[in-house]
Amino acid sequence: MRAELRVGLAWLSELRLSSGAGSGMCLLLGATGVGKSLLVKRLQKLSSRDGKGDLGDPPPTRPTVGTNLTDIVAQKKITIRELGGCMGPIWSSYYGNCHSLLFMVDASNPTQLSASCVQLLGLLSAEELAKASVLILFNKMYVSVSDLPCYMTIEEMKSLIRLPDLMACAKQNITTLEISAWKGTGLSDVLRWLQDTHRTNG
Repeated sequence: MRAELRVGLAWLSELRLSSGAGSGMCLLLGATGVGKSLLVKRLQKLSSRDGKGDLGDPPPTRPTVGTNLTDIVAQKKITIRELGGCMGPIWSSYYGNCHSLLFMVDASNPTQLSASCVQLLGLLSAEELAKASVLILFNKMYVSVSDLPCYMTIEEMKSLIRLPDLMACAKQNITTLEISAWKGTGLSDVLRWLQDTHRTNG
């Protein structure tokens, strides 16, 4: 219990220190195991190569417990704050100073879709995120998801959670992308979105 309390106090201390700093944070959220840590590492490597070149083999990752801050350079420095999926109940503590939001969904795990939908609804209804630009990432965690017994297409997933209706009613500007952080597919588009979204944020 004492160890958990120390971790919690450390999070709050970091939050106070970072509150109001910088030119606007990019939050990276999603359920546990959707590939957030891998995405950040891939984007960091991709940005160092100006969005070009082979990313090589995927680096090792482990589930995030707490929060990780990563700087990437996409024409200007952008700080991505990744929050562990297990921190869902206190995600709202980090909404302040959020300029953009990356929300990841594991496109190879339809059984997790309902939980991700509930999380997304909570984010879109948060007043502090009303002006944030949102990018929903459907991430394929496996090389060949069509071989999985519970495989669904991205379009079927979007229809199941009524994503078009959500986008029509939301206050935020919402974009969707299909990516594979494992293979590197679509990550240049993510980098480009970050560039465009943070370009005018001083």
